[in-house]
Amino acid sequence: MSNAMDAFYRFLDEPIFPWARIVLAVLTIFVGLSFTAPMWHINMKAPQYPQGLDLYIYSYKVDGGNDGNDVQEINVLNHYIGMAPLDRAALSDLDWIPFLFAAMIILALRTAVIGKVGSMLDLLVMTTYAGAFGFGRLYYKLYTFGHNLDPRAPVTVEPFMPAMLGKKQIANFLTEAGPGLGTWYVAIFATGLTLLLLIHLIVGRKRHVASMGG
Repeated sequence: MSNAMDAFYRFLDEPIFPWARIVLAVLTIFVGLSFTAPMWHINMKAPQYPQGLDLYIYSYKVDGGNDGNDVQEINVLNHYIGMAPLDRAALSDLDWIPFLFAAMIILALRTAVIGKVGSMLDLLVMTTYAGAFGFGRLYYKLYTFGHNLDPRAPVTVEPFMPAMLGKKQIANFLTEAGPGLGTWYVAIFATGLTLLLLIHLIVGRKRHVASMGG
């Protein structure tokens, strides 16, 4: 057990391959691109809205389809059932996401220049935590929206969980939700980082076996 731990710590202390440093630096471009695209997309269709109403959740803002007018239309509908407005103020506890993404870019570039394998592992853990926490917070906020309904609203509906992933029928609305392009950009970064770690691990093990054989 002690030998295995020693080998693992030696692996973490290994320098990153020169070509991997370049790849890691290039991967940060995808994190930067995540600011240009929505992280999540929600579409609502009903007989009176055959084209659907679109809500786009970015890392730093909430926007809507039809030049942003869909947000206002969705909030008018929400008002009738007593749901709080869906806007950036209501999602203010997600304001940390842009700062986290900026920190990921800075740490990734620092790792690419002077980091070791252990630094890449720390970066992957940070990226995974950010994704899991962000997903969890969004789920919690949507749950809160659908369950904290104003009892004085003109239309009474049973508390519900808005669609977050996949399709869901709510009253006469078919709601479909899922990750946007911004989330896929971050996923590309995380996948590339994972592959780099696996390559270092495989090559490191082969070197270790070769040295033992020598």
